[in-house]
Amino acid sequence: MRCPLPAGPTTRRIGAARAACCTFPADRQVALRSDNDPCVYLDDLVASIMAKPGPLRLVAVDGPGGAGKSTFARELSAATDGAPVIHTDDFAVADNPIDWWPRLLEQVIEPFARGDAAHYQRYDWPSETLAEWHTIEPAPIVIIEGVSAGRVEWAAHLSFLIWIETPRKERLRRGVERDGIAALDDWESWMAAEDAHYERDPTRERADVVIDGTHPVERSHTEKW
Repeated sequence: MRCPLPAGPTTRRIGAARAACCTFPADRQVALRSDNDPCVYLDDLVASIMAKPGPLRLVAVDGPGGAGKSTFARELSAATDGAPVIHTDDFAVADNPIDWWPRLLEQVIEPFARGDAAHYQRYDWPSETLAEWHTIEPAPIVIIEGVSAGRVEWAAHLSFLIWIETPRKERLRRGVERDGIAALDDWESWMAAEDAHYERDPTRERADVVIDGTHPVERSHTEKW
């Protein structure tokens, strides 16, 4: 059973796969589905992205902290045979988790818009300093993932916007599990800042696809559709 993505702008909610493979033979597709929704295959999502005008298609994977954006971006990259992934966490800083965007615009978005390589300096959270420089050459698909990856300041440059949806309680649980209970106050502060950002910039409303970030690994070669 194949369930293609809708061609129009209507947002569709689908379940997030936790895919491990990097290529998609014809007899083994990786499915994205939820218990209550029709299936959508990850290769169909990639095909929908590639149908957008090129040569570079900038894809944002957005959603609040702990939603599962990094995991999904990694899987999407694998499905495209290694599309580069740029993390907003390499630009955000602990005391400025939202309004760091001018540096990403200047060092990544604008160079890509000119057809040039992106060249940016990674922010290192443990040392709270700027660290090594990274160069990302233009590619058919480039993924920007993280909180506010789909923000309005560069929405016109995006080819595709994916929103990862996960309940607040689960996101906080994941964050504390990853960073330790000592980070609870930080997480609550970051979540409040995210709430304010998404109230000002309703990114979810612009999403091409909304994905359920709570679902486990599912591969269609083991499913009976």
